Amino acid sequence: MARKLAVVAIGGNSLIKDEKHKTVEDQYQAAKETCYHIADMIEAGWDVAIGHGNGPQVGFILRRSEIAAKVEGMHEVPLDVCGADSQGAIGYALQQNLQNELYRRGIKKNVATVVTQVLVDKNDKAFQNPTKPIGSFMDEAEAKRREKEMGWNVVEDAGRGWRRVVASPLPKEVVELETVKTLLNAGIIVITVGGGGIPVIDKGNGEYVGTAAVIDKDYASSLLAREINADLFVISTAVEKVALNFGKPDQKWIDKMTLAEAKQYLAEGTHFAKGSMAPKIQAIIWYLEANPNGKALITNPENIGRALKGETGTWIVP
Repeated sequence: MARKLAVVAIGGNSLIKDEKHKTVEDQYQAAKETCYHIADMIEAGWDVAIGHGNGPQVGFILRRSEIAAKVEGMHEVPLDVCGADSQGAIGYALQQNLQNELYRRGIKKNVATVVTQVLVDKNDKAFQNPTKPIGSFMDEAEAKRREKEMGWNVVEDAGRGWRRVVASPLPKEVVELETVKTLLNAGIIVITVGGGGIPVIDKGNGEYVGTAAVIDKDYASSLLAREINADLFVISTAVEKVALNFGKPDQKWIDKMTLAEAKQYLAEGTHFAKGSMAPKIQAIIWYLEANPNGKALITNPENIGRALKGETGTWIVP
């Protein structure tokens, strides 16, 4: 039987069900549900690389770091290291849950998490215009102090206080790509490009160094899907299907669209919200442009199995 290779991108918010379920145990239970549905894919014969978001989790790490830094002898954690911390913790929850589920089903496959760096261009225009808010709110005095002493970019956020903003550059290269490929070729399920990957820049002499930035996890998962020539790119999100004119009176759910239609709808600018669905559609467009034999699917975790049978979800095809 021909090998089938899929990249599944799951949102960091999918590990947090609601405001009342944010603890590590709550997130572990949410990961357990998602892993059950990914196990359905594996049972159906797919080899899988899993990418995931980490926005809320990095927010928690930063908040703990800020509070702890008020205690003598403690230090704040740099953003790239927060990304690495979250890759390890989320990877652990997914890895253990998926391994347990495969064991229950009698499927002999190993699961591994790769702490993954993703190269970004230090000259990316995003660094000249940081827009991604991270961390907690501050008053103006605190924000200005951090701007001066720590070189932060800070903005006033809709009357709610001041926040730090960082760049969101485009991913250029998955640094651990060959490692990921080797593991996949050995039949191992790989959790990688967590949170879009730890952003690193090339100092110019071949040495990489971490940078304070946030990479879109759908863009990074798209890059991974292109680099490993995946047959299927799944974006697991909060909705069962994609809608045109989402949230408006003439909202229309979409079962299937072509690459050309996806480009057209994205260009029209009225269908997909910039902070949520638009980057997902863009990520899929890049994947399908590079892989004319591929196909992509957007649905929520609980419907992955049904969607793969053609019963639901939104399919995007060349």
